[in-house]
Amino acid sequence: MTIRALIWNENEHEKTNTLVAKLYPQGIHGAISKAFDGAQDISFSVATQDMPEHGLTEERLKNTDVLLWWGHKIHGQVSDAIVERVQKRVWEGMGLIVLHSGHFSKIFRKLMGTPCSLKWREAGEVERLWVINRNHPIAAGLGEYIEIEHEEMYGEPFTIPEPLETVFVSWFEGGEVFRSGVTFQRGAGKIFYFRPGHEAYPTYHNKQVLQVIQNATRWAYNPAKPWVSIDDAPNVPHDKAPVPLEVKGPRLHHDGEAGFR
Repeated sequence: MTIRALIWNENEHEKTNTLVAKLYPQGIHGAISKAFDGAQDISFSVATQDMPEHGLTEERLKNTDVLLWWGHKIHGQVSDAIVERVQKRVWEGMGLIVLHSGHFSKIFRKLMGTPCSLKWREAGEVERLWVINRNHPIAAGLGEYIEIEHEEMYGEPFTIPEPLETVFVSWFEGGEVFRSGVTFQRGAGKIFYFRPGHEAYPTYHNKQVLQVIQNATRWAYNPAKPWVSIDDAPNVPHDKAPVPLEVKGPRLHHDGEAGFR
């Protein structure tokens, strides 16, 4: 079965900054899409923030297996209603890959339930992403580390929940370290956060970085049918219980009545 990926990019820096426009003439989303060159099991489409409903309509999300998210400058302009829509799809089983400055996106912070804050510095430093979980599918085909000549530094503490798995840890020329590749699960949906990708540097032209994105897309794919009832909280009457029972005490709710939320 073909994995249906959707690359979402706010597409703001490319329109307002000549450096970024020169580095990514087809947009950051265009560069990220190169991760799927030659991947016959993955199809992709793109969406940007300036599209109606940010390009994330209910129908489009319904037909997305893995959503890749790059945002930075205008996180606050993303509609809360769209964020809730994406969150529900993740709960149902859609994979989510959050890239670089997407750590401060509304959707990542909502799913993590933490500030997702960190230290940072823009100085064009060497970054080495050490592969510390070499047998993980996301690290397939890589050596001991990925070296990036110029990158923005992100440093600990990274105020995220304890990850399920840590796949990469970065070292930067200035001495800081950072958990740069971490996995989570929310509901039926797999989530991968991947740190590299500052817009002022050509990181998304790095073949190894693109390999990680391709690997992560396969990893995040859930072939099961969407768990569309995951947000339901049905009131099960006593006479519908798996084992018959009698009501023995006072009740606040009538049979079938919705609970408080």
